[in-house]
Amino acid sequence: MSKQNSATRSVPAGLTLLSIRNEDGSETLGIKTATGIIDVRQAAALTGVDAPLTLDRLLQDGRGPDLGRLIAAFDASDRAKAALRPEAGLHYGRLFRNPGKILCVGLNYRRHAEEVGMAIPKTPILFSKFNNALAPHNAAVELPPRDLSYKIDYEVELVVVIGRAARNVSEADALDHVAGYCTGNDLSARDLQLERGSQWLLGKTLDGFAPIGPYFVSADQIENPNNLRLETRLNGELRQSSNTNDFIFNCQQVISYISRHWTLEAGDIIFTGTPQGVIQGLPADRQAWLKAGDKVVCSVEKLGELAVTMA
Repeated sequence: MSKQNSATRSVPAGLTLLSIRNEDGSETLGIKTATGIIDVRQAAALTGVDAPLTLDRLLQDGRGPDLGRLIAAFDASDRAKAALRPEAGLHYGRLFRNPGKILCVGLNYRRHAEEVGMAIPKTPILFSKFNNALAPHNAAVELPPRDLSYKIDYEVELVVVIGRAARNVSEADALDHVAGYCTGNDLSARDLQLERGSQWLLGKTLDGFAPIGPYFVSADQIENPNNLRLETRLNGELRQSSNTNDFIFNCQQVISYISRHWTLEAGDIIFTGTPQGVIQGLPADRQAWLKAGDKVVCSVEKLGELAVTMA
């Protein structure tokens, strides 16, 4: 078994998950299958299997085996098939609600560093977001008041999800600690980030500025995270189109580097940087910042399309 495949020990292999926003306001797991979405909360009630109801609990509590037992019970029970729902018409919830850490890597694509006129970093540039920034697929992301910030930008990113604790891990072993991957959008207030004391945190973690989704895809399904296409479309127009092979620091290097400074824990998530094509990289007279009504669709190969509308 390869190192990439061995990483899935924290979750069942071949797993694609999403979050369902229920009528009671709760957000619970769904399992994507060829015939529909297994509503984990309903399937657990029908089978009597105690299963984790959120991705946070699945990863942070190490409950992959419990979810595996639920899947086996669902497959063996005709009664449980009532928990199978069509994905069309589902309201998506947040994949993550309470990760221990949301870490981000800045200037991690060569052509993006070039387009914004910044030097190629010698070590990963790290910053963070807070949980208030988390948002689901199809979210309406509220823009801040104009007098606070108006230079709002998109950033498609590969999100790495940690499956088990990593401290001082080597690059060779780093992917053993990955549970899976997601599509993310590191929405950024460039005026707050760059023009008011270079406060990256302030410009990166406004409410709703970390959409992730629609899927969590287990690591065994991604042969090489350092060779995936990424795209962003703004109102249907292609704006970003690149590949993670343009990383300055690949996933193994990022995980190893972070783990030398603090412990990565199960359920932590890492935004790995964005490629060229952001609004910030355009000439000043062409920088039309995101406005209400704009639809931003980000995609990472094999991980699905993440859509948000600015409001």
